Amino acid sequence: MSESCNSRHFSWLMKSCFPNPNHDYHSSNTHQSITTTTTTDISSLPDDLLLECLSRVPSSTLPSLSFVCRRWSRLLLSPSFLHLRRHLHPLHHSLFALSSTTVHSGTLHFDDACCSWILHPFNPSLPLHSHAFANFQSFLSQARLSAIGPRIFIMGRNAMLRYDTWTRILVPRTPMLFCRKKFASAVVASKIYVAGGASRPPAVTVDEYDPETDTWRVVSHVPRIRYGCIGASVEGVFYVIGGLKIGDGTAGGREAHLYASSMDLYDVEARAWLRSRALPGGGCVVAACAAMGHVYVLANHAVELSFWRFDARRNGGGFGEWSRMKGPPLPGQVRVDSRVKFSCVGAEDKVVLVQVMGCIDDLLRRSGRSSRGFKQSLVLVYHTASGDWTRAPDLPEVIQRATCVDFES
Repeated sequence: MSESCNSRHFSWLMKSCFPNPNHDYHSSNTHQSITTTTTTDISSLPDDLLLECLSRVPSSTLPSLSFVCRRWSRLLLSPSFLHLRRHLHPLHHSLFALSSTTVHSGTLHFDDACCSWILHPFNPSLPLHSHAFANFQSFLSQARLSAIGPRIFIMGRNAMLRYDTWTRILVPRTPMLFCRKKFASAVVASKIYVAGGASRPPAVTVDEYDPETDTWRVVSHVPRIRYGCIGASVEGVFYVIGGLKIGDGTAGGREAHLYASSMDLYDVEARAWLRSRALPGGGCVVAACAAMGHVYVLANHAVELSFWRFDARRNGGGFGEWSRMKGPPLPGQVRVDSRVKFSCVGAEDKVVLVQVMGCIDDLLRRSGRSSRGFKQSLVLVYHTASGDWTRAPDLPEVIQRATCVDFES
């Protein structure tokens, strides 16, 4: 990719920013007349002015603009560009689903009138020589997803990839400091934070990843070592939610229960832990996400599911308050057991709940039920403003055992 920019790639908006080189500016007095002609090209614009221009172009043109030159590509993926886009409100939220069995991915654009899934093969186009990618499907099955703008980071036990939703290109990145499995991850201020998960030795730290420098570092130690936990972030706080106690192997039923229904709060800026919070009425957290200043939690109570909202607005006066919300309208065929998995994703003012089954044939055979009307991957949308649930298009059959994340573009 060229470092310089060519004017044939400019939109009318960009060209309008430059002086017309054919226009003469005259300054005259009684003694003389001076004519000055000024020419300017895009490479002479400072980054801040160029960002102001790029942040106003339509979203549909951003993928092609990223190919103009390295400088444009760098600016379009910078935190400053995302901040400007959010300030101007032209960002679009989409749901990205990645299959761990069929190596396919799909995108659901909520702003589209038709709101349908767009499928993409997820075959890596780069040579993955590391032993961590020897079984690519196994790597995907254990991975966690985090999105920063249009880039999605796929974190496995001992490897990491960056996927560009604009170019469909996979790039290896520096793996985590510890070989974690079933850990919590979330994005805070354009950096990724991970905690918990199983590893040998146990990972007792919170680690921070900087995508600009492709480096990891330890920022804190955890108050509890959780396995199978879920991550979320609101207003600079990293939430490590649910999971089971690991480490010394001495946890009794009471302590294990408290782990499964509680969450730890890490203040990223202060580098300090806030007081832990517990879900009212207990239960086991099976899915969680953040949306509109709140943390939404789906809990399993063995025979039923409950849906809760935690007020995470630290300056709103209600910080720490729990509210029970209207539960998801799951079909009667769905049983609440270990074979049914849920993925919860916050997408601006929506909470997207994806129900992911195990092997559908095995489930039907064990339950003795007919496959008629039985949905393997149901997608439900909770609207935070109205408190209502609506049905979104089901995950395509080719996307099985999906891991989901919301991304902005």
